[in-house]
Amino acid sequence: MAKQAPSIDAWLKEAKASENADKIGMYLTHNGVVRGSARAAVREGAEAPAVTGMRFSYDAAGVEAAIAETRKMEGIYFVRVWLNEGELRVGDDIMFVLIGGDIRPRVIDALQSLVGRIKNECVTEQETY
Repeated sequence: MAKQAPSIDAWLKEAKASENADKIGMYLTHNGVVRGSARAAVREGAEAPAVTGMRFSYDAAGVEAAIAETRKMEGIYFVRVWLNEGELRVGDDIMFVLIGGDIRPRVIDALQSLVGRIKNECVTEQETY
């Protein structure tokens, strides 16, 4: 069963009250969602049936390691991640990530790096049809 998604508004409020808030000039969020089209169809143009859901799990230690590395990136002062788990349906939230940092290029790079690492190294996604 899917978990309750967090409030991005609450996360931003927490970030703006954090110790390093005065160093942050930009926040970026990522919200991954289960889509109704198969990964193979979207990425490779392959014929594939419509997706009805996804089985989703993750390696918590791997995610924590990825977060720790992101926090070491220059200019990054706030990192928050939430991952769902279990049997998800189309439209369900898979992941939320919030990154706060000093300037746009660093925040964009940190978000791209963290989401990429989580997706490529830490999660297991099995589409259902």
